[in-house]
Amino acid sequence: MKKCLSLFASLFLLAVVGCFSEESFAQQALTWREVRAKFEAVNPTLLAARIGIDESRAQEITAYLRPNPTFSLLVDQLHPNRVQLHPFNQNGALEDSIQIATVGYLIERMNKRELRLESAQKGTAIATSQLADLGRSLLFTLRTAFIQILQQKAILALAKENLAYYDRVLQLSGERFKAGDIAQIDLDRLQLQRVTFESDLQTAEVNLRTSKIQLLTLLNERTPVEQFDVAGPFDYSEQIASLGEFRMAALVTRPDLKAAVQSIDQAKVNHQLAIANGSTDPTIGVDVGRFASTASPEPGTSPISYMGLSVSIPLRIFDRNQGEKLRTQYDITRNERLRDVTEALIYSDVDSAYATLNSTLTLLQPYKAKYLQQAVTVRDIVTFSYQRGGASLLDFLQAQNEYRNVQRSYLTLVGSYLSAAAQLNLAVGREVIQ
Repeated sequence: MKKCLSLFASLFLLAVVGCFSEESFAQQALTWREVRAKFEAVNPTLLAARIGIDESRAQEITAYLRPNPTFSLLVDQLHPNRVQLHPFNQNGALEDSIQIATVGYLIERMNKRELRLESAQKGTAIATSQLADLGRSLLFTLRTAFIQILQQKAILALAKENLAYYDRVLQLSGERFKAGDIAQIDLDRLQLQRVTFESDLQTAEVNLRTSKIQLLTLLNERTPVEQFDVAGPFDYSEQIASLGEFRMAALVTRPDLKAAVQSIDQAKVNHQLAIANGSTDPTIGVDVGRFASTASPEPGTSPISYMGLSVSIPLRIFDRNQGEKLRTQYDITRNERLRDVTEALIYSDVDSAYATLNSTLTLLQPYKAKYLQQAVTVRDIVTFSYQRGGASLLDFLQAQNEYRNVQRSYLTLVGSYLSAAAQLNLAVGREVIQ
């Protein structure tokens, strides 16, 4: 009885180990939203760009700092030829000296400090828009890699299906050969044709693995390729919005255009700051001092202390910040021209992506309407006729190749459609086509 229980336990453990095979440990297939969320959380390029925004916010602190006060100490009317143990004694080196301590502070006029802060804040806004534009470009790369995996999975499934179908034909042909229905040369030619389907299968497996590696690199992921997979619809939509709607959405959404507009605003603030920097800023000082009793009209009296106020005003005769005023004025015009260039580029991007998408959609529609079904019908009819001697070997092989080419062309076009949709999303600045 104990031996039976031990044998039963061993078999149970083997069954459990078999259930947790390598395929069982495979990660659950990620959807596009999950891939995108993971990418935005861990991609090193995006993380580094976000640090740039924090640096820009730190510059706001620097821009809004107040000027530091100044402190100076003056000792005048020294007598270095009088060397005494106590310098303040009679006939000492400091006997007739005057000591003055001054504290000064620069008064910034014309809102210089506020303008510096506003310029720095607009710089942070520009950095935020540039980060969004970087994310837009990287998401297109991510979406392209995601589409490549879906396309290669579809091609791999097609290659497996074609090979399985052809193996069934080979099995029936072998039985016909044994019955004397076909010649040896025909069977050999059929077997040689299997190499094409095997090659398709191996190529699809390699391409799928390569596509997964590219996506894993973008995700900064170290998961083994065998345990990584994605899932999503590999199909197209026959209904798309008009070109005008995509154009309007792009003008509202594109972060590079937003950054261009923000650069104009910052240039205007910088011009105001240049004008303010050309103004005169006075320095107000408070000084305290004392002079020795020997310097007073009445000898023998104690040292006299005093306090005074001072105002220092630089005379802006030659340097009135003329060059910076002119430069910032030109910078406004330059940024306005760059804004126009960006806007023209947006129209070009949207129009090109829309034309590509519309052209691909025009090619896809007849495939789904009739070409795919026709390829299946022709293949099945010719195969049925060949197995019964009603079609030649050449007709059978040609029908197989036609079916294979039509199916691969359709999958390639679907991949082109999804890539064009991703290109249109990139041009608009957000996902207008899922």
